[in-house]
Amino acid sequence: MLSGHGRTLHRVVQLLRPGQYEYMIRKGGDVMRFRDRRDAGQALAGSLAQYADRPDVIVLALPRGGVPVGYEVASALRVPLDVFLVRKLGVPGNEELAMGAIASGGVRVINRDVVEGSSISPATIDAVAAAEARELERRERDYRDDRPAPTIKDRVVILVDDGLATGATMRAGLIALRMKQPLRLIAAVPVAPVMTCRELRAIADEMVCIATPEPFYGVGLWYDDFSPTSDAEVRELLHLVGGHVPTPSTDYGAKDDFPDMQ
Repeated sequence: MLSGHGRTLHRVVQLLRPGQYEYMIRKGGDVMRFRDRRDAGQALAGSLAQYADRPDVIVLALPRGGVPVGYEVASALRVPLDVFLVRKLGVPGNEELAMGAIASGGVRVINRDVVEGSSISPATIDAVAAAEARELERRERDYRDDRPAPTIKDRVVILVDDGLATGATMRAGLIALRMKQPLRLIAAVPVAPVMTCRELRAIADEMVCIATPEPFYGVGLWYDDFSPTSDAEVRELLHLVGGHVPTPSTDYGAKDDFPDMQ
């Protein structure tokens, strides 16, 4: 079913309700990856087809890497696209390891296991959070310009990223969005560890994850091209949308040297 685009997936899972899973396993052959984020977004849209053409649905993408994925999802569903700003709190000296995350609206989520295991002090957490808050505010201005934030209350919100590792960024986004009283809150990603998907199901009304390969190792391993998404590409996609329903994908975007963080 999902072997198009020259891709074969190891395992496909959509978490619908606690304890209910739909597994579609292709037997035989080597595990292959998504070509790139656009390819992943097109595949992800297939698991969200029931939300197509609904006036109460909006896709929110987590910058930066989630935006090309979200663009493809919103294009396929013919619903609006916007961004939702979340910043990971990386452990000093090992920034790829998330000790938590912050989101618009002053939400802070802390991973106690990482904090305690790495003996991180409250002062260190505060310092990292303050620096990331400044970057969050900068990106909010840069991406949104003068556009107002979208209305969330009583809407079906699909929060999209390009993949999850610990899920700290997505978790912070879901908690912040829940405070805005959406009608339904859906987390959607192309690839993630199965345990992360299960944990996020306790926060989201629905968790959609196409592939949960085991062992997982990292998001980038499941893409042929996991080049960093640039601020310029994010701005370009949002400009193409202009607050309206996006059109089918075209070539876009330059690259920069800063990696996306899961």
